Amino acid sequence: MRSARTRSRPTGVWAVLLTALALVVGLTSAATARPDGPRPARQALTWTADNDIAKYKSAPTTAVAGRTTIVFENSVATGNNTGMPHTLTFDVSDPEYNNDVPLNLLANPNDEKGGKWTAEVTLTPGRYRYYCTIPGHGAMQGILVVTDGGGTDTTAPETKAKVDGATNAEGAYVGSATVTVTATDEGTGVDKVEYAVGADGAWQPYTAPVVVSTVGAHKIRYRASDRAGNAAAEKAVDFTVVAPPTDDRTPPETSATVSGEQNGQGQYLGMATVTVTASDAGSGLNKVEYAVGDGAWTTYSAPVMVHAVGTHKVRYRASDKAGNVAQEKAVEFTVVAPPQEDRTPPETSAKVEGDKNSDGAYIGRAKVTVTATDAGSGLDKVEYSLDGGPYVAYTAPVVVDRVGRHTVAYRASDKAGNTAPAKSVAFTVDEGGGVPGPNCPEYDERLTVFVGTVDTGIPNRVTDNRCRIGELIEDEKDWSSHALFLKHVKTVTDRLKKKGEIDQREYNKINKAAKESGIGEPGQTEGYRHLFDGTQRSFAKWQQVGGGSFGLNADGSMTSGTTRNGLGMLWFPERKYGDFSLKLQWRDDAPGSGNANSGVFVRFPQVHDHPEEPRPEWVAIKYGHEVQVLDRPDGDMYKTGSVYGFDRVGLAGAGVTPKGTWNDYEIRVVDQHYAVYRNGVLINEFDNTGGQVFEPPRGDDPGTDGRRFASGYVGLQVHGVTDVVSYRDIRIKEL
Repeated sequence: MRSARTRSRPTGVWAVLLTALALVVGLTSAATARPDGPRPARQALTWTADNDIAKYKSAPTTAVAGRTTIVFENSVATGNNTGMPHTLTFDVSDPEYNNDVPLNLLANPNDEKGGKWTAEVTLTPGRYRYYCTIPGHGAMQGILVVTDGGGTDTTAPETKAKVDGATNAEGAYVGSATVTVTATDEGTGVDKVEYAVGADGAWQPYTAPVVVSTVGAHKIRYRASDRAGNAAAEKAVDFTVVAPPTDDRTPPETSATVSGEQNGQGQYLGMATVTVTASDAGSGLNKVEYAVGDGAWTTYSAPVMVHAVGTHKVRYRASDKAGNVAQEKAVEFTVVAPPQEDRTPPETSAKVEGDKNSDGAYIGRAKVTVTATDAGSGLDKVEYSLDGGPYVAYTAPVVVDRVGRHTVAYRASDKAGNTAPAKSVAFTVDEGGGVPGPNCPEYDERLTVFVGTVDTGIPNRVTDNRCRIGELIEDEKDWSSHALFLKHVKTVTDRLKKKGEIDQREYNKINKAAKESGIGEPGQTEGYRHLFDGTQRSFAKWQQVGGGSFGLNADGSMTSGTTRNGLGMLWFPERKYGDFSLKLQWRDDAPGSGNANSGVFVRFPQVHDHPEEPRPEWVAIKYGHEVQVLDRPDGDMYKTGSVYGFDRVGLAGAGVTPKGTWNDYEIRVVDQHYAVYRNGVLINEFDNTGGQVFEPPRGDDPGTDGRRFASGYVGLQVHGVTDVVSYRDIRIKEL
């Protein structure tokens, strides 16, 4: 059995009731001494948490740039007696703050470290925003301001220690010894002085001379650091304390009391606290000890807290400086579990209702009904979020009539403060049912608001006029000047902020992104936006289905067939496109003398909305168009530029470039007219003339009769590990 007290108990000889400890120099951060001379110190910053979900119990506000130990403690010692978890998370998504420290520490009193976690980081000058990521704890946040420290001080402080007191002929200190530590620094000044008891005792702040009255041999270690972070090497003093001459033959008087909340049977609920008292009128107390059950004797310095359920015995004794030991005594008591608290969050579920078409999309509208129950303290509130927007109170079923892909997230909390983890349902609404589509300036179903190529990270939520925020920005319009575009964005965001659909922070980020976008400036890339710009961030937005794979290269390209064999597709799931110009570059990197086989898929539906098709990559083949990439003279009859299965182009018409050479490719689609350009030359034109554009019945393969969708997603085909093709600079412009 372990008492909570043991985590903060002083070690060694200092566990005496009459010990006096204090400091002359106070500090706010810890430093690490190095045995090889002065070096920049590693500062320590400590956050603590307790039962409160509105704020951290304590948190630093300033720090100095450099190596830093982050300490996050959410334990019984910091006041958390409910077992509630908290996190300390540094925000790396907001450009208004430093985002170079991806810190995320989860702690609770019952974890393997008792709720105290550390991390080693390097801070840079600026501001860091930190917060708790656990749902319902959003108010726990703050700002840490980091300065560069300044100055050129590289010299550590000078330290020394002096031991005072009456000594006998052998040099031992009679009765007590007083240790005085001094530190001086001619540079930035002393920042912190610390001392430790014994060879392995913990470091603690020093503010005043330390009085040692326990009989025995002692070692006091000490060190100091300055405000520039220079740490002095550790030093130590050794000495012995002996009892003064006495004829005291009477042992100390001892007693103990047990306290805590009790039930009707006198049992302690959850915890019992044992307080030991000892006194000696003769030579004075030297040491007080206790033992739990048959355990070893331990120095007593503070009340012993016993949490384990069961019957317990705590033994205790004391000795004086003349060597007299009091007879062992004991107290016995029983600890039982307290009445069970409600720690179970509500149960939540959601149901989506409405008429569906053959592809599983809801026609015209979908109704989302959220259900929440709580068998404990009872429901407190139920909330929902539409398409990444802020959570709002749920009072009635949510009706969604905006055409496109949607997500409704929902959560609930009870009166005991337990919050259920957020869940979500995703679905698609299609036209029909007499509900007209919104008259939005643009079409933009991406999850976050983009201004040009700048991702603001703000959820691209639906506004009160049923248009998304990104659709009101009109970043694909040909603006005659950058100033005119900025004025337009400000007008849009002013209106959204006034209606409460964005907050001040989101307002600032959208307008900042508009300035960075360069839209309307001379030389702008004519409204094209990158789907893949060679960065890991853009590559991560694509999704692989089926066999095969694509890998990101150091030169900003991606290559197919790098790790897995088989037929598959890498597709861009963030939004659908109707009429567009898609530009990219591709290169045949097939090994040996062979030629690669690949293709660009366009206008195919959501691949996961077709449960009748067990292989999602075939959704693009069956319901979209593939613009072929194949310069091989033999094999498949469909060569580069062909619309696979519909319109065939031979190599003579498309031309062939040597392997390893980048090709420019443009696929221009307007209504049902397809034009394919290779290296600036029109190599194929194709019109869907076999039938109307339609929503094919579930399980129906349109074959080659020309029927296809009027809008859809884009993707890249991978054939296998021998059909190696590289792509780069993939960008699109809606027409």
